[in-house]
Amino acid sequence: MISKPEMEQTMRLALEEAKLAYDAGEVPVGAVLVCGGEIVARAHNRVERDHDATQHAELICLREAMALHGNRLADYTLYVTLEPCAMCAGACVNAKLGRLVFGAFDDVAGCCGSRMDLTDKCFLHSVETWGGILEDDCKALLTRFFQALR
Repeated sequence: MISKPEMEQTMRLALEEAKLAYDAGEVPVGAVLVCGGEIVARAHNRVERDHDATQHAELICLREAMALHGNRLADYTLYVTLEPCAMCAGACVNAKLGRLVFGAFDDVAGCCGSRMDLTDKCFLHSVETWGGILEDDCKALLTRFFQALR
């Protein structure tokens, strides 16, 4: 079991990544992938930069880890500032991710408990999931970004 202070500490690193996305004009989502207390990958959204709808922070981290360590990430924990969408939740399941920790819930497109839950017993693999870690901080950055677009 991961302690709440540990979750918050690593989520702050994911928030740093989200701020990089914000500064680059991307939807401010950041992710950090950890195994055995060590950071394996860090990323933020690069959809606009790369002109590629699959360049979500979660997928970038998962791809990097699987390229180095194979496609079974049962000992890994992914921290992400926003509840993953269907694409990213599905990737977590298919990568056999051990744990997922996210910040803000996404009532519009969240697929780890809000709109639906693809990580819990829908498929052969379930991902242990915690949501709402530093939720206010994660939500504030997203709100500021979308208000600036209006």
